[in-house]
This record gives sequence, C-alpha cells and structure tokens, in this order.
Amino acid sequence: MECRRCASPLDRPGDYCLVCHTGNADTVVLDLDRDRATVTILDEDDVLGETTVTTKPEDGDEEEVVELRNFGGKIADEVRRKRPDEVYATGNRDVLRAARAQLHYDFYRINSDDGPVEAVIERRGERALDVVDLAPEEKLGGSHTTLIGGRDGRQAIQTVAGHPHVKKVIPGPIDAGGVGSQSGLRAKVTRADTNGNVRLLLRDGSSVQENRIVTTARDVDGGELVREDLNDALDEEDLY
Repeated sequence: MECRRCASPLDRPGDYCLVCHTGNADTVVLDLDRDRATVTILDEDDVLGETTVTTKPEDGDEEEVVELRNFGGKIADEVRRKRPDEVYATGNRDVLRAARAQLHYDFYRINSDDGPVEAVIERRGERALDVVDLAPEEKLGGSHTTLIGGRDGRQAIQTVAGHPHVKKVIPGPIDAGGVGSQSGLRAKVTRADTNGNVRLLLRDGSSVQENRIVTTARDVDGGELVREDLNDALDEEDLY
C-alpha cells in the first residue's frame, strides 16, 4: 500500500506515513483471544488490512504477568503504527487491559455476535458525538463531594469521568436506607434520558448514591451508546 498523499510505500496497510506525516487509517478494531489478536485497520468504512499477533500463554504468576504485558505491548505497537482516531476492542478482558494500558487513544469496547468489524462500521455511522478533552478530575462538579465505596467508589467515578463523551459528573446525595449487601461496591449506568444524559448508581452495602452524568449526546440513541461504553468500562474494572 502507498500513502494516499505522497505515494510513499508503506510497510503495512494503513501505516502512518513518516515521509509526509499523514495518517492513512482512522480506526483500528481489535478482536482479542488469550493467545491471538486480530488487528483490523479501517479508513472510514473501507477495510485496509488485517494483522495477527500471537503469544504463548505462560504458567505461573510472575511469568504470566510478563508474558501478558509483552503481548499487550505487541498489540499496542500495531495500533501505534496507524495513529488512529479511535480504537475498538472485543474479546479477552485481560488482554484488552494489557493493550489499553499501553495506548493513549479513544478506546471503546464492543460486543457483537455478527463480527466486530461489521459492528464498528455500523456503529460509527451512529456515533457523531463531540469529544471532551479534559482530565477526569476536571469534570467533577456539584455541591456533594462525598462518595460511597471508598477507593472503589472513586475508581468508578474516575472511570466514568475519563470517557471522552462525558462532559461532567455531578455526585448526588447518599441514601443509607437501602437493603444491605455483602458483595462490595457495585456501579451501574442507567438508561439515557431524552437529552442523552445518564446516571451512575453506586451501591455499597445499604448505601446508594445516584450521580448525574452529563454527556455530549443530543438524544436517547446517542446517550445509549455512551451508556454501553460506560458499563463496559466499569465491567472491565470489576465494578459493574
């Protein structure tokens, strides 16, 4: 494949051109298994190519940690070659975490029985939401500053606030009159309202806290996309 701007040869389809500094792909889709990752490169709705990255899972705590980090690094290297606008991923949660920890792109988890690439192409036509380029702590507001759940509660708020389509997180009052639970803190994002905004429910024992999440969505459909992303992100942190 050649660069679409200067026609310089590219080592792999969709690579960022280092000659004229032009991107040739806007999206990467990751389909992740524990021993194999398929990296598909898109430019708008066109599939430019596909790369497979493999590993041999190790036994033993320390060996597995190193092997998994190296596997995630190899996947991340493939993504960085493209310098995409967005990265979508599905599959093994441990591999997803290892790769995402080494990347700094808008990152969305997808779930589809029809194939991840097809799901991304369909979904991208629906997603036209503004991105909020602020640190998570800059998105916190409101008059209530206390959060339930201690460190897990703060992690849930940080996870939600770190989403690129979240404008603001407004913690709500704490209701201590719920039914007790021994499962620890659980977090769930509720269905979007007519303006595309959602609410984050935190439950810890008998305490419940409802936090308002202002998104860049303009309607229910856009808000539902954000809700799905947020719940997937919370699930990855074992908080959902």
